[in-house]
Amino acid sequence: MTTIDFGTQRKTTLDRFLSLAADVRAGEGATALLMAINGFLLLAAYYTIRPVRAALLLPVSLQLPWGGTMAGPEIQAYSGALLAALFLFIVPLYSRIASKVNRIRLINAVTLFFAANLILFFVLGRANAAPTLLGVTFFLWVGIFNLMVMAQFWSFANDLYTTEQGKRLFAIVGFGGSVGALFTAALIQRLGPLAMMPVAALILVVGLLLSNVIHRRDAREGQRSERRAEQAAEEPLGKAGGFQLVLGQRYLLLIGLLTLTVQVVNTNGNYILNATVVQMAQGDGAVIGSFMAVMDFWQNVLSLAIQFFLVSRIFKYLGIGGALFVLPILALGSYSLIALAPVLALIRVTKIAENATDYSLQNTLRRALFLPTSREAKYKALQTVETFFWRTGDMLSAFVTFVVVQWLALSVRGYAAVNLGIVILWLVIALKLYRENRVLTARAEPVAA
Repeated sequence: MTTIDFGTQRKTTLDRFLSLAADVRAGEGATALLMAINGFLLLAAYYTIRPVRAALLLPVSLQLPWGGTMAGPEIQAYSGALLAALFLFIVPLYSRIASKVNRIRLINAVTLFFAANLILFFVLGRANAAPTLLGVTFFLWVGIFNLMVMAQFWSFANDLYTTEQGKRLFAIVGFGGSVGALFTAALIQRLGPLAMMPVAALILVVGLLLSNVIHRRDAREGQRSERRAEQAAEEPLGKAGGFQLVLGQRYLLLIGLLTLTVQVVNTNGNYILNATVVQMAQGDGAVIGSFMAVMDFWQNVLSLAIQFFLVSRIFKYLGIGGALFVLPILALGSYSLIALAPVLALIRVTKIAENATDYSLQNTLRRALFLPTSREAKYKALQTVETFFWRTGDMLSAFVTFVVVQWLALSVRGYAAVNLGIVILWLVIALKLYRENRVLTARAEPVAA
């Protein structure tokens, strides 16, 4: 076996620059930067076609089999439940494919499948074939595409790094995705919605080429420190399915429940914000749009700052387990204040802080929790959590909103109190997950060493 001792190398200029964000050691900067660029490309592809789904869906109406119609906005409102149901079939299919091929073939197959889909949608759109069916199908497809490609990206990142490396370097890997989230379809007004589909397909292919470069670097330079680990990357995964892994292991199930709970709390909070803004603006679309644009700007700025300067340091001083409590404690304080004084200025500040922390620290943390797990869990269980449990959180939030608003007719103050109860449940799950993570990390670190 051959190994590379990074301790004998000197830090490059890139290593030193990236050390502003994390503890980057000699020889680690190049791969971390390539992974960050890869994450940027994947989210850039998504944000290129994100406006297209609304352009194709909102104008259509769907004829129901039992009579009547369902307009585009209604379809969008119910899409969370439908996507959660679709993932019941998609996740086992993905698991079966992952059991037959190695990691790079899996990444290539899934990414090329989505890129080919975009070209097909573009051709059908240009032919004006069944616009209603196209609009509904494309909207659901985007909901699947976004979650699956990002989950697979983080599976790849988990497979590249040991627990110790991931705790240091995931902040940089996640930074590329945060920048990609700022990428907007600036060309859509000039080229039109349909033309953005091949643009997104091209971005996906470039990202795929980069994934192959990273995979080869990992095999060639001994990124894992043990040759046996590099050979494992060339082997297919085991036969267990994603749901089987999550339901069969307490630690993975807790990650799923954490993801679901966080999504419920955050989506409920967004409803509280939206309802308050609409009431303040008295239905004036221009006022609402301006208010949301300012909020998005400060959320993105704060999110980038947290991702680049704080995430790695939080992981270093609190550990991945300790970082589990940062966002729920913030949410506990936020919704307590909203329940006491539900004024828009306070809601805006607390939601900016909550969303920015969620998009940066919490997103990176959720993926870092898979570092001490098996390779099988990193691909199959992570995909299950990031798709099915995420969308189930959306569905449960819609149910909570219906009960609180329609049945109980509670005010914003009452809804904040309900959300406060869910945050307490979140803290209980985080505590259990913290204990499980300590045990798994203690087992994994000596093996990696």
